[in-house]
Amino acid sequence: MTESTTDTTDDGCSTPDSDGEVADEIAIVSFERKLDTAEEIEAGLAADYDRIDILEYHGDVFAEHWGEYDCFVGLMASGIAMRKTAPLLDDKWDDPAVVVVDEELTWAIPLTGGHHGANQVANDLAGLGAVPAMTTASEAAGKQGVESRAKALDTHVVNGDSTVATNLAVLDENLGPVARLDGPRAVLVGDDVTVLKRNTEAGVVLGTGSVSGADAEQFLTAWRAALDEADLTPDDVEFVATATRKEDEPGLIEAAREFGVGVASLDKETLEAFEGPTPSKSKELIGWPGIAEASAIAAGRDHELLVEKRRHDDAVTVAVGR
Repeated sequence: MTESTTDTTDDGCSTPDSDGEVADEIAIVSFERKLDTAEEIEAGLAADYDRIDILEYHGDVFAEHWGEYDCFVGLMASGIAMRKTAPLLDDKWDDPAVVVVDEELTWAIPLTGGHHGANQVANDLAGLGAVPAMTTASEAAGKQGVESRAKALDTHVVNGDSTVATNLAVLDENLGPVARLDGPRAVLVGDDVTVLKRNTEAGVVLGTGSVSGADAEQFLTAWRAALDEADLTPDDVEFVATATRKEDEPGLIEAAREFGVGVASLDKETLEAFEGPTPSKSKELIGWPGIAEASAIAAGRDHELLVEKRRHDDAVTVAVGR
């Protein structure tokens, strides 16, 4: 069974955690001649970050501001950024991420901290036309690493050293979905078990499916109606769950960002183990169980269905799980 995740929030990025896995405050480091491009980047990303500063390049600029930002965006050749930041690097869980981008906004290249903000910023630069050049193994293979899963589930990694083993398991497709465990209880784990701790109290899960091309407003209307039925609000939602075949729907990602939550994507095998009570046409047509109910049940901490599948506009289905 596999589960992948997409991290989003109401402002385009997740809540910071103790491991620095998310970039909320970034600095654009630019030569004077490239300040117009730096300002273009600042304007393009302004809605997605808590703080964006433009720093004019000089030889010690990275050293002077090291630790002040989650991520540096170097508007410069990668060699310059590498030479100036390499002596400052200490620990990937504490170091700021570094991304370089060329003046024409053609490439966005994470140099360090790919899973700790650099990949996130590079992906956001894609909105300005830059191609994100990911080299972290999981992203290069089209898979979501453990750190990315943690962000989407609004959690943080407690034992960072374990992610070497668990990300290798992601690549081999044998990690399985994130197991959910509520306490109070004590847990004994090995070095190859990554422990995620919630940043906020656990809430309900929205299981959702859609026709291809459903827009964000259709998702939002469906989700709000289902929550109203359960006397809940968007603040009660822990994350959204869907099928891997729907994880890249633009309307879904935009709606999740509006709600300020991440998206967990579950594979067919997982959904089949938690099939809901409502008959589904997708089961007849393509062999997949109904996505909304199965996702809500599978992803909920108690595997309990609070609101059965509801359909909106013949475009979006939603169920509420706990």
